[in-house]
Amino acid sequence: MYRQLGLSAEVGGPHTLLDGTVTEKSLRPHRDDVLLAVVSVLAGLAMWSLGVYSSGDRHLLPAWAALVPLVVLGAMELLRRTKPRLTLAVGTVGVIADQFTVGSLATVVIFTDLMYAAVVYGKPAMARRLPVTTGLITVVVTIASVAWLRTPQALLIGVVTGIVSFAPALTGATLRNHREAAVAARLRAEQTALLAEMDREQAVVAERARMARELHDMVANHLSAIAIHSTAALSIDTAETSRDALGVIRENSVQGLAEMRRLIGLLRDAGAEHEPAAVPTLDGLEALLGQARTNGSASGLDFVLHDERPPGEPTAAPVELAAYRILQESLTNALKHAAPGTVTVRVARAAGLLTVAVDSPYGERPGPRAPGSGAGLIGMRERAELLGGEFTAGRAGRVWRVRATLPAEERAVKA
Repeated sequence: MYRQLGLSAEVGGPHTLLDGTVTEKSLRPHRDDVLLAVVSVLAGLAMWSLGVYSSGDRHLLPAWAALVPLVVLGAMELLRRTKPRLTLAVGTVGVIADQFTVGSLATVVIFTDLMYAAVVYGKPAMARRLPVTTGLITVVVTIASVAWLRTPQALLIGVVTGIVSFAPALTGATLRNHREAAVAARLRAEQTALLAEMDREQAVVAERARMARELHDMVANHLSAIAIHSTAALSIDTAETSRDALGVIRENSVQGLAEMRRLIGLLRDAGAEHEPAAVPTLDGLEALLGQARTNGSASGLDFVLHDERPPGEPTAAPVELAAYRILQESLTNALKHAAPGTVTVRVARAAGLLTVAVDSPYGERPGPRAPGSGAGLIGMRERAELLGGEFTAGRAGRVWRVRATLPAEERAVKA
């Protein structure tokens, strides 16, 4: 798991991983292991020179033979982090061989450290098996000693076996579990922080996209009308045309400025309490089409509304807002691009779905009446998809058709 995350969860040495993998830099002995090996061997040599033996009644081998397991196990201390399996195997053979000599307490102590290191630095499978194995060995040795010697003192053999093998293995397993838990907690904290940062960035991007759609839908309609009528005023040099065009320009500029101020106020006071702003709904379609008729009269456009919604069926507020903005942007596009004729707006609701459609005359024109960025279709599609709906726009014969199908019920709206 730690490798997949690209993190080296270290236990003990700086280059030994939790799964027992050893990096190239860790092949040389750790300085603490060198110090431990030197001190252990020197302590064993001092006790041997003073005649301090763990079992002085054994005379199968000369006294100096006890130094062989001592030196071998001392050398294994240098590899306790990098080769835990090897050191445990050699240490087991060495401590058994020590039982045929006068014995050295330092050899036994070194073996307990090798057992501990095998659990802490070994592979996970070995770290799980050793406490169980040494526990079973302790039980078996205790039972066998009592059955063979039939004296209460035979229990001491089992106790010593447990102290030498089971106790260090259990201690190593406990320490390893604590370290693994600490590493796992750190990784979870890092992952949580990373996910939180990703969520924050996604929320910022989504909010920016939402503000861009709102700004485009609110202001583009008014600015397009201003551009169209200013062009008409410049092209047709009559007092009446100029007066009508200036009236439309003034009306749209005032409305656009008011909506722009409202949006800026919402952005500036996002963290403060303020009065809720009125959210456009489909009940304002007549006013929206009335404004479109005024703006499109100079271009030979007429606008007709067919509202086929059954009365008394409420629609979720996010759906109404999205439908209103889609129709608003479609009418703005019709003012820019449509050929003279009738623009038909249809609103219907059936089977839990709200459908809005705008059909505008499509004809060959030298160019749009007002410049556009192409973001309108993208914004309409995004609004529909965010609610789990569908959006289509394209030419059907001599008609440009925009159609959006949205879930009308609150439970169908995506979070």
